[in-house]
Amino acid sequence: MQTTTNRRQWLRNSALLTGGLTILPSLFNKSSAANSGVLKATTNQFLTDVLTDIEVAEQLAIKPTLKARLFANENPWGPSPAAKKAILNALDTSYQYSFMDFPELEKKITDFEGVAQNQILLDAGSSQLLLAAAMHFSKDGGDIITCDPTYDDLLRKAALFNGKIVTVPLTADYKFDLDAIEAKINSKTALVYIVNPNNPTGTVLDAEKLKAFCDRVSKKVTIFIDEAYIDYLPDPQANTLIENVKKGQNVIVARTFSKLYGFAGIRVGYIIAQAAMIKTLEKYTDNGGNISAPSLAAAMVSFKEQPYCEQIIKNTQVSKDYLYNVLKSEGYDYIPSSTNFVMFPIKMDGKKFFDEMMKRSVGIRYWKMNGKDYSRVSLGRMDEMEAFAKAFKEIS
Repeated sequence: MQTTTNRRQWLRNSALLTGGLTILPSLFNKSSAANSGVLKATTNQFLTDVLTDIEVAEQLAIKPTLKARLFANENPWGPSPAAKKAILNALDTSYQYSFMDFPELEKKITDFEGVAQNQILLDAGSSQLLLAAAMHFSKDGGDIITCDPTYDDLLRKAALFNGKIVTVPLTADYKFDLDAIEAKINSKTALVYIVNPNNPTGTVLDAEKLKAFCDRVSKKVTIFIDEAYIDYLPDPQANTLIENVKKGQNVIVARTFSKLYGFAGIRVGYIIAQAAMIKTLEKYTDNGGNISAPSLAAAMVSFKEQPYCEQIIKNTQVSKDYLYNVLKSEGYDYIPSSTNFVMFPIKMDGKKFFDEMMKRSVGIRYWKMNGKDYSRVSLGRMDEMEAFAKAFKEIS
């Protein structure tokens, strides 16, 4: 296929990216003058006050032993045995560039989803694809509409490229307010960004309502649906917006292997969209050229590996139920979660809670929402959940 062949020309594009995106390291350096100036120019508190996962990790790095790594929504059981074996087997030929292996993984995914092979764009995790969207849709200073709080990687990056971030609050039940978003759309709107299930709240939208929203709104503006956590739902296929892509709508769907499949440190992700949109966004990437051969091999055997996926979901649910019980026993409410993390209101300042848990070698995250302090706890192994419970009971 010609599009697939063109996408293999990543070596040419890599040179462009290497020479043209030297500012990218500042994306993660809040102390840099350029970063600070752009972010201060925005009106969104979450862009300046909330630590990124990387910044949390930097603070936790001072701890020689971390009893519970519960700040980054990772799968602590890691890749499947089949994926680990595939990684080892791929090492012998890892001296070769991996671009000839892309079509096989692309075909496996597109065949499952029922889309054409020119409707997928692979990269090393979804982060690079969020960056591509941030660059493209903010290049003319357009508005990006979303809810607050949500996953802010795309938003932080768009702000650095002169995009204007327009936010509306979540609903009373901590979900994306689709009606409020639709009311904000005007001639300046470049993109609508929706994370479903949402991070950090762990809530999921009614599938039919979201699909109907896309039926209407995609006629006016591009909609980007980040489905990083959709694999944790009982029926991902009933909730995905890939069906709207298949209808020909102006919708982009992002997926990642970083969560359920345990690839956070291996890095494979993709977007599915209309062929023209894929062709547009791939100009901002190196067309998957930074995915390693071992990562591709692992993704091939992991994709929809049902027995292992089902076991991870069971493990996650056991940890979730344990956390729910700990919170209830200490007199805390929580937001029911459809993901591998739980958010709950805390009874002290968020930063103080973070610091106190750090002193006890437990890493968590904190937010301020609707004037109240909240913590988000990723679901870890039972030894990690027990470490959290011990530390939590000492300060709750």
